[in-house]
Amino acid sequence: MNQKPDPDSWNDIDTALYNRSVKVFNTLKKMLSVKMTLHAEDTQVQQGDIFLFNHFSRFETFIPQFFIFEETGAYSCAIASAEFFIEDNVLSRYLKNVGVFPHNHARLFPLLAAQVLRGRKVIIFPEGGMVKDHHVIDKYGHYSVYSRLTGERRKHHSGAAVLAQGIEVFKAAILNAYDTKNYAQQLRWKEDLQLDSLDHLLVSALKPTLIIPSNITFYPIRSSANILLSGVELFGKGLSLRQTEELLVEGNILFKNTDMDIRMGTPIIPFKSWNWRIRFLLNRVMSEFKTLDDIFALNSAPKNWKQKLLGSYFKNAAIATRDQYMQEIYANVTINLSHLASTLIMYCIENDQPQIKRRCFFTTLYIAVKHLQNHTHINLHRSLLNPIDYSDLATGTSKRFEQFVSEAKTSGLITDRGDSYQFLPKLLQEHDLDKIRLENMIAVYDNEAEPIKLVRDTLIQALAECDGIDQRKLAVWHFDDECRDLSWERHAYSKPIYDDINEQETAAADSSPFFLEPKQGNGLGILLIHGLLASPAELRAYGEYLVQLGYTVMGVRLKGHGSSPYALRDQSREDWYASVLRGFNILKAHCERMFVTGFSTGGALALKLASEQHPEIIGVIAVAVPLKFINSAFMLVPLLHGTNKLVDWVSSYEGIKPFIENISEHPWVNYRNTPVKCLYELRLLIQHMDEFLPKIVIPVLILHGDHDPVVAFKSALELMNKLKTPNKQLKIINSNRHGILMENIGGTWDAINEFMDNCLKETKAVKPGNETNHAYPGLIKIN
Repeated sequence: MNQKPDPDSWNDIDTALYNRSVKVFNTLKKMLSVKMTLHAEDTQVQQGDIFLFNHFSRFETFIPQFFIFEETGAYSCAIASAEFFIEDNVLSRYLKNVGVFPHNHARLFPLLAAQVLRGRKVIIFPEGGMVKDHHVIDKYGHYSVYSRLTGERRKHHSGAAVLAQGIEVFKAAILNAYDTKNYAQQLRWKEDLQLDSLDHLLVSALKPTLIIPSNITFYPIRSSANILLSGVELFGKGLSLRQTEELLVEGNILFKNTDMDIRMGTPIIPFKSWNWRIRFLLNRVMSEFKTLDDIFALNSAPKNWKQKLLGSYFKNAAIATRDQYMQEIYANVTINLSHLASTLIMYCIENDQPQIKRRCFFTTLYIAVKHLQNHTHINLHRSLLNPIDYSDLATGTSKRFEQFVSEAKTSGLITDRGDSYQFLPKLLQEHDLDKIRLENMIAVYDNEAEPIKLVRDTLIQALAECDGIDQRKLAVWHFDDECRDLSWERHAYSKPIYDDINEQETAAADSSPFFLEPKQGNGLGILLIHGLLASPAELRAYGEYLVQLGYTVMGVRLKGHGSSPYALRDQSREDWYASVLRGFNILKAHCERMFVTGFSTGGALALKLASEQHPEIIGVIAVAVPLKFINSAFMLVPLLHGTNKLVDWVSSYEGIKPFIENISEHPWVNYRNTPVKCLYELRLLIQHMDEFLPKIVIPVLILHGDHDPVVAFKSALELMNKLKTPNKQLKIINSNRHGILMENIGGTWDAINEFMDNCLKETKAVKPGNETNHAYPGLIKIN
């Protein structure tokens, strides 16, 4: 049976059904692979009345109201196509009862305004339909979208602006009734709005109506086959192109690890766009408004010339407000790597550059990321703020970039040609609205980023910088990445689930990596690598001493250190060594020659770096390298770690003993809890030393305390035996402490100075063809 909407009213929200729907949504959200993140201040969500969103997929129309409910407990109304309400069925009744109104209801604006005045929120999608191509700016720079009905571009709907300013007019009328003591009118409005009291009516009138422009950004967007499409094809055939496209693209959003960033922009108050003419006329006709319908009839059925003139003024004001909130919606897109890559590709094509060198592509993107990080008003996806995700761009090994390129190749948009990427003609072809997400995702990404002019300008600038980029400038950015990495690591492991271990920690020293440059440099660099469980703070004082001698000093932070033992538990020896390599490359940009000094585990990593025979390294100092331990229990670490892995496999728990206590000489620097996993990784590193120690050909200084309480002295003897370079020396320090480098026990720093001086003398003494002239016999010196 057909049922037409009631011309005068609509169902109120069934709060019990709404609450059940929220619970169902939360359950579904946990089952899906889309990660939904709301970026908003409390004032935006709490004080906002009309929330506006861009529209890219069907299922996102159900998301905002549930987020708003979670944040505020407020119920939200929304607008849907009238076609959902033609039949009286389960779906139409459900929509009616959860606050959904048909777009063509004769009293849509008065009904929605009443909801806002009662404390409800309203969700509106002002584009008026799905904008699958993200094409929202025309060739003149004006906002418009493609209309599927007319086949032409049109302006965005101004209904949200009309609704907001109508509510403001009604609030002004309420305040006027209070000022003129028109209690009869106040009581009628209280009853009409179903409010508890006149005070409630006054409070509603005193609050400004806030429009909250918001943006929903999905990343990444994929067009490959998925389980949703496969399931539908299994039970039914004959899908239209439109249906297939939506199942492919939107199914991947739901089921293939997609980020959905919901970002709320600056609130807009509609009455701020009113000029003096509007205010003058409004005061003249204020008393004529008896109902909400009177206000929203100013254009369609004005009662006199003043109302007609005021209606025309309001129409212009609504258009101005519309343009303001559309600009804010698109300015709040969350920019990701695919936006940058797509914008760069389209710029190259537009400027008759059909290909780009791979190295130039990577470097340009990295430069652009670092520039954009300085513009805090641009909303960058977390992958462009977290170095784990973007720093590999500099070396061309970014997984996110590889994913983007793979999708582009599969779609026939780009291809490899030698050491370059070739842009294919399909990139410039026109595509139907229901094909473009499948055929040309690069155009979609480019369109989405286009409203933010700074993104394109920054990429153009980065492309110009690419070929002649100063290596020291890159090194400064890489060092910034190291500092950012620590911040992200601290944030990631500061959640309550890690409190059991974190709250026991006592390390309070600054664990940041450090880069120190002397006032009068000697042209030499020193790379410092701290030990296991410590941080760069362990060697900071030594670094400050070295910089006074004229050395440029880089203090590396090994991944997982200086944040939380849980962070260290998730790292491997390869991660530690990658930290060393990054520090080496930063220092290399400033110094053509350098020494590498490592303490304990850092000493083992320093020797590994030296074994790769980098010409910049002229000597390596390894202090208290752990081959053998005083505590024989360390030998059981591989077995214990294997037990933990077995427990992980058969249960959801962490393992029988994921951490063991560490009694440290320097509790303000070192972790108090040692992850068993990291000791296992250390054992693997030690085993690997047999492979790389024979490859070292440069001078090596081994320092060790004769009564080291942690690492057995015989480690130094074994290390000397395994080194094949004739340029090796063992210096024994009289000490019962492990931290001889940090504490400068027994003249440790002087011994290193002497070694480095001798290295420099030998470097000058060696002549071409006489490289076997060595000055360091394997003597043991007792201090």
